[in-house]
Amino acid sequence: MVRLDAVELRRIRLPLVAPFETSFGVQTERDILLVKAVTSVGEGWGECVAGEEPTYSPEYVDAAQHVLVHHLLPRLFGRGELAAEGVFGLLRPVHGHQMAKAAIECALLDAELRARNESFAHHLGAVREAVDCGVSVGIHPSVPALLDAVGGYIEAGYRRIKLKIKPGWDVEPVRAVRARFPTIPLQVDANTAYALTDAPHLGELDEFGLLLIEQPFPEDQMLAHAKLARRIRTPVCLDESIHSLQSAADAIELGACSIINIKPGRVGGYLEARRIHDLCAEHSIPVWMGGMLETGVGRAGNVAMAAMPNFTLPGDTSASDRYYHQDITEPFVLHDGRLKVPSGPGLGVTVDENRLREVTTAVEVVRPRASAVRAGSPPR
Repeated sequence: MVRLDAVELRRIRLPLVAPFETSFGVQTERDILLVKAVTSVGEGWGECVAGEEPTYSPEYVDAAQHVLVHHLLPRLFGRGELAAEGVFGLLRPVHGHQMAKAAIECALLDAELRARNESFAHHLGAVREAVDCGVSVGIHPSVPALLDAVGGYIEAGYRRIKLKIKPGWDVEPVRAVRARFPTIPLQVDANTAYALTDAPHLGELDEFGLLLIEQPFPEDQMLAHAKLARRIRTPVCLDESIHSLQSAADAIELGACSIINIKPGRVGGYLEARRIHDLCAEHSIPVWMGGMLETGVGRAGNVAMAAMPNFTLPGDTSASDRYYHQDITEPFVLHDGRLKVPSGPGLGVTVDENRLREVTTAVEVVRPRASAVRAGSPPR
């Protein structure tokens, strides 16, 4: 049990190495909300993975900060002492806002584990010291440009390629990649861009021996996914549809998927993600770790979780230089297609305070029984 003394909400802006395009749009930088919990046993960090706009999910970064200040943190400050394991239940009365909830739970868990010299990996039940890494490849302006990008990632050692697809950019780019790289494990991600009427067209992807097709339909169309799964040979994987343990259980019972992408931020935190992992293991449903262009703070927790036993497919836990020229922690570096699982206390990474100051755009400190203390961009 710890006492939560204050929470620092820090906004940073990091440019991406290259534009990243999905069916939702093009991203060139990230506006990131970092959460630092100041507790009676020390400090801990969490990262909110919400984007700038509510396109991937209803959440977006400004709203995440607002709900933390006005609705989530007051419920935690009012408890006196608490534990990270209890955060999910304490915040249940606030509907939704899973990414905001996940960020503060992670920060508290990081503080607790650092205080008792225990790593995230050990706490979550990791069984591997390194994890196989895949890479998510965005939509490109041309097929030759896509082939060059994929070739570069394979040369770098990535063990699986994921292609973003959308109507008008699907069968032909996949055909080209499979023809050029016939043996690489390959999967596609539609990010909800299709409808059930597109099932015959999506069935054309069957010939390419894909590991899976990820989230072809909008997140609330669980039944449509179940119908698609019966019509095509390519395994259906759900991402956006899985926002809780209950939604995962429903998807499994309906036959809406045979694989699940776990993103801790999307489901409310690492502890709920662990429960989903265990449920899937009980039903022989393999899982893999998704990615949300995290900094080293979020990537550390993801890599630790990806070392759990039922994470049997390479995830989107790419190396730091896939997205950022300079991260805010020590970089995650690919070795033989794998990333080493952090073994230090808590998340096992150290935030570079100098780099953090360089990329900070605003800071808000929230304390118990007091109005939020606001600060603009710090001096550089």
